[in-house]
Amino acid sequence: MHSAPRPAPQQSLGRFGIFSHELRSEDPALQDRRRHAAAELEDLGFGAIWLGGNSSVHHAAALAESTERIALATGILKIWHENADTVARQRAELEDAHPGRFLLGLGASHAQLAPELPAALAALGPKMLRLARDRAAGAHPAMVTPEYIEQAREVLGDGPLLAPVVTVVLENDRVRARAIARDFLDLYLRLPNYTTNFERLGFTDEDFTGGGSDRLVDALVAWGLDDTISGRLTEFHTAGADHLALQLITGEGGESPPLAQWRRLADLTGVTAKSA
Repeated sequence: MHSAPRPAPQQSLGRFGIFSHELRSEDPALQDRRRHAAAELEDLGFGAIWLGGNSSVHHAAALAESTERIALATGILKIWHENADTVARQRAELEDAHPGRFLLGLGASHAQLAPELPAALAALGPKMLRLARDRAAGAHPAMVTPEYIEQAREVLGDGPLLAPVVTVVLENDRVRARAIARDFLDLYLRLPNYTTNFERLGFTDEDFTGGGSDRLVDALVAWGLDDTISGRLTEFHTAGADHLALQLITGEGGESPPLAQWRRLADLTGVTAKSA
């Protein structure tokens, strides 16, 4: 067993990163666009790129070649879909080529998305948080609120990384913003490990119908004017988050990857000013 002390990755991730499914695409036609987008996120001042979906080490390795400093993380690698020895080898190779830039995020996925499996581990509950505290660098929860972050920080203590995914819609019109958010939340409202966690936070079955109540949507998705969104992100940091992996959701027909809106996020979070 490795005897070195556990690193404190929050020191290198910064306060904000980008969570993106697009940047893990394996479409050959999109590879140049992926590399360009990753390099621009680094130039904008974001501290990390979290590769969404069932991402793997090789997805991060492809972007490491086109960037110099930004951290690259899987968010998440599903433990049932990858061979542990292969992951360990790929991780060692990436660490050797780009020291200190890769963070391996692991998850158990969901029973509904892996029906051949007899069970799936709930990744949001207190047992998983204690496992993150005792055996990992920290926790990377999704679909959570500042209230959850405050509770999670109490479980984790001061040392481990707490880097939640925070969903953002850059839209001020409440009807359109909530419509975009509800389209995105539809899947999560059909996954029991998420709805169970919502119930722990005080939501009820009534909040899960019709695509989610306004109360639930507003709790899970930051939307509005830039100052409103910035204030909401501050709530997560105040509650105890070290780093926020910002997942930008756009309506149909938006740019992919959404570079123009990522630039706006860089401005409202202040990462561009800090990197200048």
